[in-house]
Amino acid sequence: MTSEGDRTAAAAATADDIAAVLAERLPHPSRPGSGLDAKVLVLNKLYMAIRVISARRAFGLLVKDLAEVIHVDNGQWLNYDFQTWSELSELREAFEPETHDWVRTVRFDIAVPKVIRLHGYDRLPAQAVKLNRRNLFARDRNRCQYCGNGFPTSELSIDHVTPKSQGGEDSWTNLVCACVRCNARKGGRTPQQASMRLIRKPIRPKRNPLISIRLGHTKYETWKAFLDHAYWSVELR
Repeated sequence: MTSEGDRTAAAAATADDIAAVLAERLPHPSRPGSGLDAKVLVLNKLYMAIRVISARRAFGLLVKDLAEVIHVDNGQWLNYDFQTWSELSELREAFEPETHDWVRTVRFDIAVPKVIRLHGYDRLPAQAVKLNRRNLFARDRNRCQYCGNGFPTSELSIDHVTPKSQGGEDSWTNLVCACVRCNARKGGRTPQQASMRLIRKPIRPKRNPLISIRLGHTKYETWKAFLDHAYWSVELR
């Protein structure tokens, strides 16, 4: 039978191993199977989503006991400290290896939690989605809003639907992704003037579009429980 002292010692060893892995400062992307670049949703003390961080940062908070793991199981929220989560990881690796990303060291494997909660942070999340190139590309899912084709970010530009020369503003409803060819064809004209049509009307997203994309992945379905209020804006850091 395992004593409390043995459990504490094992957890301390696990924490030391995690600290050693974090101290390696692995380049991006990290070595195959490390899982340190997986994304983790962060909640404040009031269970409100505030940001998304890497697993590397999440484990740093867990090891220092600044946060706890929140696991959603059959609609219930379960709270685990780092010690308990490291122990549960052994079972999850045996029975649910595909449902988690993993950090693997010489002595142990630990599942990357999908959600963590900060113990001492109760500020409310920002309510406005930042207007920037990254979020625009994410909202439009890297598709030209004129021809509808997908392109890598390097082959897309930001187009003013109503050109600045005609009073167009820098706003969610006036900026879209456009490929080089369509942008050149449109020039300094409106779509109507250029006999072109948008594939969809540009809108201000209700939540960070990068979060919406990630929610489409089955591994991050549990995030939906904390992102069901449309006014929440989760910042990626």
